[in-house]
Amino acid sequence: MYRERMETLKEWKVSKTRKPLIIRGARQVGKTWLMKEFGKLYYEKCAYINFDDNTRMNKLFDEDFDLDRIIQGLKIESGVNIEPENTLIILDEIQETPNALKALKYFYENANEYHIVAAGSLLGVAMHQGTSFPVGKVNFMDLMPLSFFEFLNALGQEHLLNLLKNNEFDMISVFNNKYKDYLKLYYYIGGMPEVVNSYVEEKDLAEVRNIQKTLLKDYEQDFSKHAPNNIVPRIRQLWNNIPTQLAKENKKFIYGLVKEGARAREYEIALSWLIDCGLIYQVNRVNNCKVPLSAYQDFNAFKLYLLDVGLLAAMSDLDSKTILEGNDIFEEFKGSLTEQYVLCQLKECTELNVFYWSSEKGIAEIDFIVQIGKNNVPIEVKSNENLQAKSLKSFVEKYNTKINVRTSMANFREEEWLTNIPLYSIGNIEKTIK
Repeated sequence: MYRERMETLKEWKVSKTRKPLIIRGARQVGKTWLMKEFGKLYYEKCAYINFDDNTRMNKLFDEDFDLDRIIQGLKIESGVNIEPENTLIILDEIQETPNALKALKYFYENANEYHIVAAGSLLGVAMHQGTSFPVGKVNFMDLMPLSFFEFLNALGQEHLLNLLKNNEFDMISVFNNKYKDYLKLYYYIGGMPEVVNSYVEEKDLAEVRNIQKTLLKDYEQDFSKHAPNNIVPRIRQLWNNIPTQLAKENKKFIYGLVKEGARAREYEIALSWLIDCGLIYQVNRVNNCKVPLSAYQDFNAFKLYLLDVGLLAAMSDLDSKTILEGNDIFEEFKGSLTEQYVLCQLKECTELNVFYWSSEKGIAEIDFIVQIGKNNVPIEVKSNENLQAKSLKSFVEKYNTKINVRTSMANFREEEWLTNIPLYSIGNIEKTIK
C-alpha cells in the first residue's frame, strides 16, 4: 500500500535541520505500518519499541536522561544493535511514557545523529493533560486515512490516478463514469487502511462493513478506557450524534440536538477529547472574507465531521446497494456524505486550514472556504451535476473573490467567475486553480 506521507518521511531523513519526528493521528490510520515500512525501505536496520503497557520502558526513562544508558536499553528491548545514521528508532505509543517524550529534546540537542520517529494515538490528549512536549525540539507530521487518490492507487488504478494528478481533464472527462463509480465505492469503503486492504484482497463489501463496525466499537471502548469517567457519556453522545447533525440541511452543530436543553459548556471537554484523538474535525465559521481567514473565526459556530467518509456511511447504516446504485435513501444522505468526503480530501491532500461561511441570518452558506496563497477561495459542494450556485454567486458579489470553486459530479469547466472541479479531483485543488 502506498502512502503519500512516505515522501514526507524521505525528505525528513535527508533534511539538514532534521529533528526527532512525532507522527500524530487517530488509532488505526496506519501510523505503525508506515513507520515500519519506512524503516524497512530506507534504513539498514529498524529498532521498534512499543511503550503500551511496557513497565521496562517506564523504568528506563524514569531514572535520568543519560542518552548512552537509554540507547543501551533500547538496544536490549528491540534486539537491534542501534547505530547512528543507519538505524531507524521507532517509539510507538510514546505518550504512555511521558519522560520518553521529554527525552526527545535531549536527543535533538546532544545526539541528533540518531534518527527517531515516534507516534501515539492519544498524543493530542496527552498534550492537553499536562504532558510537556519538547516544543521546538521535534518535527510533527499528521497521518490520516487514505485519500481518494491513495484509494485509487491501492485498487491498482494508477493510470486513472495519474490523470487526476496531472489535471488531464480532456482524458478525465472521457472516463468520467469510471471515476464516479470509484468515488461511490470510496463513499462506502472510505480510507481506513484495514478496511481498504480487506476490499483489495477479498472484494467483499459485507466484510468491509463488518470491519468498519468493529473499528467503531473499538473507538467507543477507547472512550471508556482512556477518557475521564465523568465525561465518557458526553463523548458518546457527541460521537453518535454527528451523522444526525450532518444529515441536516444546515449542518451547523447544535447542542440541543445532542440532548434537549444541552449547553456548550457541558460538552467542551468531551468535544476537545474527540478532536485531540483525531476522531473528528471541527470546521469553524468565519464572519468575513479577509486575509487571514483565521482572524475572523466565530468559535461559537462550527460543523463537526468524522475522520473518514466510510465510517460515516457505516454509522448511518447505509448499505452498499443504497450507495452504489443510488435510491431515495441515498438521495437523502448524499449531501452529507459528499460534504464529509470533500472535507476529508482537503485535510488529507492539502495542509490548508478549512473554514465555512454563512450570512448573519443563515440564509446563505458556503460549505468551505480556504486560503490559498493570498486568495480566499470559497468552495461550494454539490452531490450531483446540479450546477446552480446561488449562495456562491451572492458570496462573490458581496466579497468580490477572484477564485471561486464549485465541486460536483460534472466535468471540469472554467466559467467567467467560477471553476467547476469534479469531486474526484478536489484533492488536487491547489494545483488546479493555479
